[in-house]
Amino acid sequence: MNLTVSTPLAIVTKADNVVHVRAEDDTGAFGILHGHADFLTALAISVVSWRDKSGAEHHIAVRGGMFAVSGGNTITIATREAVADDDLHRLEAEVLASFQRRNEEEVTAHTDAQRLYLAAIRQIYRFLRPDRPGSAPRLVGPATQGGLES
Repeated sequence: MNLTVSTPLAIVTKADNVVHVRAEDDTGAFGILHGHADFLTALAISVVSWRDKSGAEHHIAVRGGMFAVSGGNTITIATREAVADDDLHRLEAEVLASFQRRNEEEVTAHTDAQRLYLAAIRQIYRFLRPDRPGSAPRLVGPATQGGLES
């Protein structure tokens, strides 16, 4: 089988003598052998492992991504970030923890941005609210004189 792992900036791994691939999505771990049916899933932050024809094990940490099997012999992984290393323990201990931290930071930043956006919308609504004394003039349409109503 052929395995390609790519990020938006580079092809991280390209192997053409793959016998078995093990990966993990949100439902758990799964394995792929030659001749597998076409398959598509979203990967969790995890380590993808594969064995080549000589029996050597290889590993790559992925920060989520898409895992696709096509034609029973081509496996493609598209991920935001990947680190290849044959030291499985280092990948699991250091790299996955780093990926998790960055993912949590992104979620927190997104949540903070949403809060700021909603606060701005509330302020705009308060300023433009028609029942507020001294509120800004409202635009109503071309039928009124000058297009503004006080």
